[in-house]
Amino acid sequence: MGTFTILLGGELIRTPRLERQIEGSRVIAADAGIGHARMLGLVPELWVGDFDSVPANLPDDLAAVPRKVFPAEKDMTDGELAIAEAIALGATSLVLAGAFGGKRADHAFLHLALAVRLAEAGTIVLLTSGAQEGVPVLPGSAGFDYADGTLFSVLGFSDLSGLTVTGAKWPLERVEVAFGSSLTISNEVKGRLGIALERGRALLLAHPYPLPES
Repeated sequence: MGTFTILLGGELIRTPRLERQIEGSRVIAADAGIGHARMLGLVPELWVGDFDSVPANLPDDLAAVPRKVFPAEKDMTDGELAIAEAIALGATSLVLAGAFGGKRADHAFLHLALAVRLAEAGTIVLLTSGAQEGVPVLPGSAGFDYADGTLFSVLGFSDLSGLTVTGAKWPLERVEVAFGSSLTISNEVKGRLGIALERGRALLLAHPYPLPES
């Protein structure tokens, strides 16, 4: 199974959990995402984008990464282009590092929606900032390895039917959740988190490394 880490331009912190998730993966940077490579000790095999937001003073090994240049006026974001390159190279699993935050809320939303679409097509997807993680939730069931007390939410991308949440402070049993409902926001892991869904599409957003309060 081919795992690719896609370096995106959003917020990212280095954690032991993130290091395990990207270990041994191939790496593609999307435009400003190259700025995360030095922090993670990575040298991407490819750098994709229109290069309108290249970080200054890159070390020689990163500046020398092969580039695939696209025009600024294009119909895909740099992140989506990088993901498409990974899929073309045989990716079956993607870690979208730097998928949240940053200066563009529209790009962050796109990454969430795109992850769900990719999962529907059969690709395993993890979105991460190091502190937060997102995992698509589709019909079926899945278990997760988060520690007790981990904050999590289930973000619906449609009406949800037959949603069951176990191993949580507030468990749910085959509930119906209207699109846009806050019912599934701000729960906590209590035991082994399990999520099952009969119909709909959603995203699990968890906080395994809460950031210090400022």
